[in-house]
Amino acid sequence: MKKIFIAGLIATGLFATGCNNNFDPVITGVLSPANFPKTEADFELYTLQAYKPFGSKWGYSDVEYQNMFFSPEYGHLAMFDLPSDQMSIFTEWGGLWEFFSKGDFTFLKTQGKQSHFEKVRYVTRMTQVIADIEKSAISDGAKSKFIAEARMGRAWTMYYLLHMYGPVPVILDASKINTEAESDLTRPARESYVSTIAADLRFAADNLELSPSEYGRFNKGLALGMLTRLYLNEKNWSEAEKAARETVALGKYSLVSDYAGLFREATEVNTETIWAVNCDPVAPTNGEGGGNFNAMALYCLPGDFKSIKLGGGWASPSGVFCPTWQFYDSFDPADKRRALLIPAYTDNSGKARSRANMRGPVLRKYPDESSPGADIQGNDMPVLRYADIVLMLAEAINQQAGPTAEAIALVNEVRAKHGGLAALPAAATASKVSLNDAILQERGWEFYFEGIRKIDLVRHGKWASALEAAGKVTHGPSELFPVPQYVINVGAGKITQTTGY
Repeated sequence: MKKIFIAGLIATGLFATGCNNNFDPVITGVLSPANFPKTEADFELYTLQAYKPFGSKWGYSDVEYQNMFFSPEYGHLAMFDLPSDQMSIFTEWGGLWEFFSKGDFTFLKTQGKQSHFEKVRYVTRMTQVIADIEKSAISDGAKSKFIAEARMGRAWTMYYLLHMYGPVPVILDASKINTEAESDLTRPARESYVSTIAADLRFAADNLELSPSEYGRFNKGLALGMLTRLYLNEKNWSEAEKAARETVALGKYSLVSDYAGLFREATEVNTETIWAVNCDPVAPTNGEGGGNFNAMALYCLPGDFKSIKLGGGWASPSGVFCPTWQFYDSFDPADKRRALLIPAYTDNSGKARSRANMRGPVLRKYPDESSPGADIQGNDMPVLRYADIVLMLAEAINQQAGPTAEAIALVNEVRAKHGGLAALPAAATASKVSLNDAILQERGWEFYFEGIRKIDLVRHGKWASALEAAGKVTHGPSELFPVPQYVINVGAGKITQTTGY
């Protein structure tokens, strides 16, 4: 199967749109009759813009430097796993690492245009791309496919922005681009904002390929899975159930028996991973060219950890991403998923490291198995797995009619296949509330370090209490990020600051 590394393929000279931040419009290219896309091949290249935020390089230049959603720094793992009950507070580097690990987002008020808030410009860019494709003379089939990719990227970006800032002002009508409409920074109603995401994902699900020939492209399962996540987080249980069942009915996905294999290079393409960031073990880490890379071992291994490939991580005395002992102890000792957390090791000097002198277990979900001497890994990074569909379906069913035999069986399927565990105990299935709690706990064991823990806790109304139970005290006033002050300044009083800031 051919891999594609989208970020290295985008020909920026071809693209230009007025980009809404609803700040000053910014032209990022030059359009003319000579270089505007005309052929189907032109439009395929043009549409690759849709993938730009969804990589794991350090970032890219777009008005200001931008981190990607899956960047090693300020990506989904930092934003949604560090500020949770599963990860220890990390103070050694200060800055974003310390504040995210404490669940304190106040520091983001002073962030400049490298803020993820700037990705409202990307939403406008996709709106323009969609309009340009619609007006093109290419075949209807190609139009639908390319528009589906653009709408998938637009929806996914709006989804992440929703979980960072709440509803944000976006341009969804191409006729408003480069007009005074871009100056209106009024937040849309949540219902309207969410319905736009849902409509984009629905179109993507209906028009994307189930199995694209190029590995790494958006696909039908991804669109349906994100639609399930959207409805679940909005507590629209019936629509979440429908989207999850539609994903199951595709017949393409199934749980693998080797949980650890989901995160290893040799078995990264499998029946369970619906979409992953495809990483290149020889991708350059300097500059903006080349493919995605996985640098997670550098952030997870302590500096003194013996490693065949790396010789240790970048942080000391523990890794940046260091689970708490409380989280480690929450596992059944027989749970195979716990094996990716290392409770003891001998360091480079021969000293024994254990619970007595470690902040927490070493997180080794992505083993460093690429060629020795390289500073990165090639492990793909799963972003959506079939196990998530199964557990979301169980949650949606339980919230409507639980506890039901079907919902319980779905949870037990994941426990047995990945954890090697027996069925849920009777106390966990005695009521809708107890099963809901069991599902949240199961999701914690299943998806740790996959960038969804905080979102799960917020949905269950347990984010603040979970941090407190883990020995953290949230210093920030909100579970959402503040709107950067520079946006407030140019918003002429129209954009409201996140509640609490």
